[in-house]
Amino acid sequence: MAIHFFSEDVPFKLPEKLRRKRWLKSLATTAGYRVQELNYVFCSDEYLFQMNVDYLNHDTYTDIITFDNSEKVHALEGDIFISIDRVRENAKTHTTDEDSELTRVLAHGLLHLMGYKDKSKEEASLMRKKEEEAIELYRLN
Repeated sequence: MAIHFFSEDVPFKLPEKLRRKRWLKSLATTAGYRVQELNYVFCSDEYLFQMNVDYLNHDTYTDIITFDNSEKVHALEGDIFISIDRVRENAKTHTTDEDSELTRVLAHGLLHLMGYKDKSKEEASLMRKKEEEAIELYRLN
């Protein structure tokens, strides 16, 4: 049961690592999942853009890409890449602080691994609701 945080091509140090690990494990456990191995990789817009092109054939910038490596039901394994540039920009756009936006994106990746999608309007609405619940849980811990 391990959650790791890495930085790739950007100087970034995640604040409150242990608290965030406990929170992410709690989110998974509450939903009936077990964290096997999660790797969060913080990177630049350009790094994530290139991954989006190379692996997903999407010629767009994004804040997060999640790769599900799970082999067992309800056992979470994956690699979650987060653009710190996009998190900072989204925080400004949505008039929130960077820490709240980062918390939202951390939860977003985990929610994808738990099967939540965000392609349709209904899926996106449910995803936002789950993100808000996750942020509230983080604030309470």
